[in-house]
Amino acid sequence: MAKKRKNLLLVGLLQLFLLIFCFGAIDFTSLAAKASGRVLFISSYSCAWDSVQLQIEGIRDGLGDDVKIDYEFMDAERVYDEETVKLFYETLQYRLENGEPYDAVILGDDEALKFAMEYQEELFDGVPMVFEGVNDETLATEAVKNPYITGVLEKLSMEKNIQLGIDLVPDADKVIAILDDSITGETERRHFYSCAEQFPQLQFEEINSSQLSTTNLRQAIRAVDKNAILFYLTMTEDANGRVYSEKEALTILTEVAKVPVFRMVESGIGDGFLGGNVVSMYESGHIAAEIVLDILDGADVSAMNNVFDSPNEYRVDATVMEKYGISKSALPEGTMIFNEAQSFTERNREVLVPGAILLGALLIIMGILSVDNFRNKKLLSELENAKKTIETASQHDFLTGLSNRSKFMSDLTRLINERTPCTVIMLDIDDFKHINDTMGHTAGDEALQQVAARLKEMKTQLLTPYRYAGDEFILILESKQGMIIEKTAYQCRQIFSKPFTLNKKAVKICGSIGIATYPKDTENLEQLIICADEAMYQVKKNGKNDFAFYKKPTEGEA
Repeated sequence: MAKKRKNLLLVGLLQLFLLIFCFGAIDFTSLAAKASGRVLFISSYSCAWDSVQLQIEGIRDGLGDDVKIDYEFMDAERVYDEETVKLFYETLQYRLENGEPYDAVILGDDEALKFAMEYQEELFDGVPMVFEGVNDETLATEAVKNPYITGVLEKLSMEKNIQLGIDLVPDADKVIAILDDSITGETERRHFYSCAEQFPQLQFEEINSSQLSTTNLRQAIRAVDKNAILFYLTMTEDANGRVYSEKEALTILTEVAKVPVFRMVESGIGDGFLGGNVVSMYESGHIAAEIVLDILDGADVSAMNNVFDSPNEYRVDATVMEKYGISKSALPEGTMIFNEAQSFTERNREVLVPGAILLGALLIIMGILSVDNFRNKKLLSELENAKKTIETASQHDFLTGLSNRSKFMSDLTRLINERTPCTVIMLDIDDFKHINDTMGHTAGDEALQQVAARLKEMKTQLLTPYRYAGDEFILILESKQGMIIEKTAYQCRQIFSKPFTLNKKAVKICGSIGIATYPKDTENLEQLIICADEAMYQVKKNGKNDFAFYKKPTEGEA
């Protein structure tokens, strides 16, 4: 009987601590009734932009799981003329006529709002529309006069950012903006130069990426001296026709610039940009989603016909400030600081809190079991397994089961520090956006999982696959032997030889592969990744569905 009571006590304690642990992770607000419906998000740009991804993340979190969201992308940053608008209109009209109706539409940035206003009667008659990320205040003010339109302004404060630049770089005598000739670039250019009279002590200049070759663009950025305040506003293309994603622009700027780079939106802050007074694209999307939820709950959109304030705040990267010797004392009060040095407890709070609960439970159980034949060895083993599980989870991608980007960077850093010859193979699914747009994000996830499964089958002692980001995978081959590398490249290409099963249908998927070797191509870790990425970019440019080795530019090549 005594042994039975001990076992019952043990089970009771376990249940108690599991309840405490589980309840700590429950969001009780999720128990409340939530609105449901169908929402269409139209973005002015493409899903490749980090700012668009942040908007989508905010919208998803704001709407919750009970609201179905569909996505359309206008790609206005690349090609935007009457023909592309007409094509987008006809495509969207067909989908609207042959699909279920939407309860609300969220419009991302200026061009989407203009499009929706122009074609409201034909496409969205009687449908509430909520805009976010709109820069043109006049456009936003005019839009909310319509009883079916409301939204959130994206008000970039060039003045506040220039003043912050003066405060952080007190010896500055000029301010330089990185711009291009895109629609967004022209708007930002006018805004930039309109501030010149307000700051007569500064000389206003620009680096126009659309008018510079790839090489000259890098040289112009590198030539910016320490007496300048450098702003990255937009850089989507150069004179060679190369199109830059936000990630590529970030990589180039942080690699080449010798001064801190200020930024007026949140993307890239914490990953290399200094920061500034930024508009939170996540918050913009989240606010728009909350407005839509109110509408789905029965609120009258005509009663909300006002422009909601832009969600702005100061954000900076402590690592960049330290690199350039910038004092935190000059920061405005309430500035959000990324990458600030933290104590061990602060850095690991999310792991330590549940870990402490589990550890406390295990210690109590160990004390009870120590009286009953000292069975603490079993508990110590369970604790060790839990620790390993936590460590493993932090280094793996939950969707594909592959090691994640953090583990890749750790492994590559170790190999380069040990001066071990190795090869980086960058693999990107061709036309992945088309899969998401035409078959849905569930099919996109299936494609990623199946590519990952085929990469796992290739894993050896020399070859390790990782999920790098989005639809990008990356592999480390611990060899510099040409025959081994080429054989591995063919194996990578072969994973696309058989059809994939998406939504229970056989679908042909292709991939582009870029290859760079250490130390032959470069001895720098970051540059090695860039080399592999550039090789992959050449495959994309030359027709996709192939592999290519990185080739160093010949002398005089732009």
